Amino acid sequence: MTMEGIKKVAFSDNNNNNGTSSSSSSSSAAAADGKPPNPLTTPIYRRCINGADFVDSSSSSSSINKSLVRHPSLVRRRITDASVEPEDCKAEFLPLLRSGAWADMGFRGSMEDVYLCADSFVHDYGGKNPIEGPAAFYAVFDGHGGKHAADFACQHLPRFIFEDDDFPREIERVIASAFAQTDTAFAEACMLDANLASGTTALAALVIGSSLVVANAGDCRAVLCRRGKAIEMSKDHKPICSREKNRIEASGGYVYDGYLNGQLNVARAIGDWHMEGLKHQDGGPLSSEPEFMITQLTDEDEFLIIGCDGIWDVFMSQNAVDFARRRLQEHNDPVLCSKELVNEALKRNSGDNLSAVVVCFQSEAPPNLVVPWGRRVQRSISAEGLKELQSFLSGLET
Repeated sequence: MTMEGIKKVAFSDNNNNNGTSSSSSSSSAAAADGKPPNPLTTPIYRRCINGADFVDSSSSSSSINKSLVRHPSLVRRRITDASVEPEDCKAEFLPLLRSGAWADMGFRGSMEDVYLCADSFVHDYGGKNPIEGPAAFYAVFDGHGGKHAADFACQHLPRFIFEDDDFPREIERVIASAFAQTDTAFAEACMLDANLASGTTALAALVIGSSLVVANAGDCRAVLCRRGKAIEMSKDHKPICSREKNRIEASGGYVYDGYLNGQLNVARAIGDWHMEGLKHQDGGPLSSEPEFMITQLTDEDEFLIIGCDGIWDVFMSQNAVDFARRRLQEHNDPVLCSKELVNEALKRNSGDNLSAVVVCFQSEAPPNLVVPWGRRVQRSISAEGLKELQSFLSGLET
């Protein structure tokens, strides 16, 4: 691929690591000579600020078909529009953020997942415009064909977002532009070093005040727990999904046996410039453009789970929320909860790398849910069951 085949868009495996490691390195700017940054010469990007250290340890795969459910409160709107409330509405809810993360290599021969937790991105990344209230950034990057793209995206995607003059006023444009800039910068880095060739999915979740913004490109997933109910905040971008399949075919690609151009089992990703026919100057069938879901957090919102597809291969969204909610009720620790999610996925024989991030919005553990009397399920006994019960009681009398 030549450099003429790449243009910047404005908007529209490694060694086994057992044990723990952490890093507090921050994103770095491009080299002074103007060349794009090389992820092999920059610090470790994987980090979890105010959360867990990264853990790699050592789990065949079970796939479950999942249907996505949309909640009426999920709307696409600007952050600046979110503060408009009816006069009789109660005061705006501001989350008290706590987060934790855990990762495991599983049965794979190398670890290609990377995550990032920043409970205060203003403290860690700065920003050109003032932000009142909570300001957090969380992300999971699921690499394939190596981990260089995941490391690169983890370092540079936040920088492209927070250094934009229009952040957070034009939140969707800024984030979409940052995804495109990260994709193009990585292509340029691969031109300098072909050994970096790889790809990664990317899911980023931002909490700004009371707004939750999720941007996703790939098959990682974010699920919000709203008073015990699972609200999916992202859509899995699989080639077999009808909308993705239509987009792929309109872009000159095709889906074969569930794979994009017979090569890749995701429809959106950063990187993969080395794979023939997936990306070109005019776009191509493999897109790096994220899809957005935005919602206003309320006091009913308890926590958010972000996981790579290895988690969702063995967990339905509601199942994961139920599991995590019970664990948080026991110990109220998002770090331990994320570890338990990963370990449970291993027990369920997930065959992929595993990464999970748990973000709590309350200081207290999720409360027990009490069903009102008027809504209690009325159970009845069948005629056959009643007959058997009568026979049993008759036998006791004799």
